[in-house]
Amino acid sequence: MPGDVVDAATRSRMMSGIRGKDTKPELVVRRGLHALGFRYRLHDRRLPGKPDMVLPRWRAAIQINGCFWHGHDCALFRWPGTRQEFWRSKIGRNVERDREVEAALDRAGWRVLTVWECALKGPARIGADAVVNGAADWLRSDAHTGEIRGTDRAGG
Repeated sequence: MPGDVVDAATRSRMMSGIRGKDTKPELVVRRGLHALGFRYRLHDRRLPGKPDMVLPRWRAAIQINGCFWHGHDCALFRWPGTRQEFWRSKIGRNVERDREVEAALDRAGWRVLTVWECALKGPARIGADAVVNGAADWLRSDAHTGEIRGTDRAGG
């Protein structure tokens, strides 16, 4: 099993710099929807899971998930080669929590859209315009849940 390419202190510093809020994908979606006239709240603590975006008029919550941290089945996710037990537990719990939060939002009468990082970056990205327009179309629809992700086939 190969070791990490950087020492423990460097890896710790790198991991601590990863944002949980105001990520680039979040900012792209927020700016795009705002430009289309949608108004929202950020990380509303009154709702389960403090969704990234809450659109009360549409009774909708939008979660913008990083593919690695949420174990997404796409080209951007790969299990780390080191500390496998730790990562499987951590990411597995994140996936479980995502399901719990979506179910709690559903029980509270909220619609939920999940936007995946791979829709905005990586080989299967569909691009910012497609993501924002897809989110706007979903908000205007009657769909209760939705997902925006990269294409399943990279490069084609």
